[in-house]
Amino acid sequence: MNEPKLQILLHGNCIGRAEVELEGTENIGLNETVRFDNPNYVLLYLDVASACPQTFKILLKSENASCELDYELKKRKRILRSTFDSSDVVYLLMPDRFARCDSGAILNVKMHEMNISSKRPDARHGGNIAGMDKHLDYLADLGVTAIWHTPILENDMPRYSYHGYAITEYYNTDPRLGTNEEYCQFVRNAHDRGIKVIKDIVFNHCGSLNFLYADRPSSDWFSNGGEYFQTSFRTGAISDVHASLYDKKRTVSGWFVDSMPDFNQSNRHVMTYLIQVSVWWIEYAGIDGIRQDTYPYNNRKGMARWCKAIEREYPGFNIVGETWVNHNVGVSYWQKNSPISAPYNSYLPTVMDFPLMSLLNMAVDEQTDEWNGLGRIYEYISQDAVYADPQHLLTFLDNHDTDRFQKDAVMAKNIDRYKQALTLLLTLRGIPQIYAGTEIGMWGNKMKGDGELRKNFPGGWSRDKRSAFTPEGRTKLQQTYFNFTRSLLQWRKKCPAIAYGALTHYMVRNGAYVYSRQLAAKTVTVIINGTDKPICLDLSVYAEVLPECEAYEVLSDSRITVGDVMPIEKRGIKILEF
Repeated sequence: MNEPKLQILLHGNCIGRAEVELEGTENIGLNETVRFDNPNYVLLYLDVASACPQTFKILLKSENASCELDYELKKRKRILRSTFDSSDVVYLLMPDRFARCDSGAILNVKMHEMNISSKRPDARHGGNIAGMDKHLDYLADLGVTAIWHTPILENDMPRYSYHGYAITEYYNTDPRLGTNEEYCQFVRNAHDRGIKVIKDIVFNHCGSLNFLYADRPSSDWFSNGGEYFQTSFRTGAISDVHASLYDKKRTVSGWFVDSMPDFNQSNRHVMTYLIQVSVWWIEYAGIDGIRQDTYPYNNRKGMARWCKAIEREYPGFNIVGETWVNHNVGVSYWQKNSPISAPYNSYLPTVMDFPLMSLLNMAVDEQTDEWNGLGRIYEYISQDAVYADPQHLLTFLDNHDTDRFQKDAVMAKNIDRYKQALTLLLTLRGIPQIYAGTEIGMWGNKMKGDGELRKNFPGGWSRDKRSAFTPEGRTKLQQTYFNFTRSLLQWRKKCPAIAYGALTHYMVRNGAYVYSRQLAAKTVTVIINGTDKPICLDLSVYAEVLPECEAYEVLSDSRITVGDVMPIEKRGIKILEF
């Protein structure tokens, strides 16, 4: 590896009181031995800059006992690694709620929460890695090119552990979902279908039953001396130049809940441990990206070190941080090379565009004029100078923590609002993400709890009467949603102008928002009528993005003539490819 130091953390009864020696090493040096107040830990830092792959022994000797441990340095996989970018469409799924397949490894495990109860929204429903793997062909047919799955690492907590965000072991896949080997096979199978895999990891906090918290190495391994201290959830305090030290500390050092202790990432040993977790999973499983949870709540200097360490080992490897801030200035602060965060630099390549999500949900329900409806989208996009790289924004209509784009059954019947929002999502700048089930019109309101947002995908369980994974199992409305989504996704895969092209857009006129993506000699121009009445659009204004008198219209799959005016039906969409 490019990093010459290797951290080895040893945990065992009074192991910290033993003398440590290395035996059978070749070009490996023991640079540092760190002991803590807790005698059950000892931390080794090895110099492996000149080491070759090998197995050596770690010898532990005390007055009353001794033992030896075998440790292997593996050969690095020198492969050309892919990563995700604006050419991709990311599909977000929750493994416990997506699908179950009993063909996976049968594990005789005993964990705190073993019962499966689909009737309880906060219980485990039984989805697993084998279920994800079984439906890779569905995702490939839909046209997605990357999967972001919520955490699958061990969450051995007494209750409410299905979501995966209270990790109790960072190197083990949760046995209720599958094994490490099954996960590696899932990644390989996804790659065989041209689909990348983005692993969700949580470094801000862990589960209280994680061994690192249950038997803490030292009092400064976790924030606030390992004692519960509630966060304010006000991440604006970090970027606020006027913020008090108290508010900053409460945001970063506070805990989400008392069952999720907050890592002290200003501790160099903690940060090295977390960095090595990331490098190990990239190397071991061949993942194509990382999604880092609750990014602004982390120690910003520690996480900048993490991002730089990943970039050093895997240049260009993409990481997206959850930056749940409701304005673009706050989101921009956390992106690499942000024009507003100097002298601090996060080195985080991609941030999540929560402000655009809110506007997309709002705009399609309004009548468009200069300031409302699609006028809101124009106004927001016109402020992209605040971002260091607008193409490295993860854009989305909804996710597992927000209202679904369709909040209720009535809203789900209005397919036009979905068509307009999805068109905007897939053709504007950024890396678009779709939440599992949105492509078939699933609905959910956060007012009814997170379980309402995280319903099982229909057809993912053997007991389901209908399977939305197949055309035969979808309702007519679900099929309409699916067909529109699939047609746009499959087209987008073959359109580099949409993936990488420069964006030119126009102020809203006559209720229409017009913009184009241009790359080399290719131009794609999008026209959206944001009103409930037909319009006749004067095209002379848009001459610079209408280079020819004929175009391929994507949605109708036809050639059309581009004249002086263009009629657009109510809530109509035209995607013109030149």
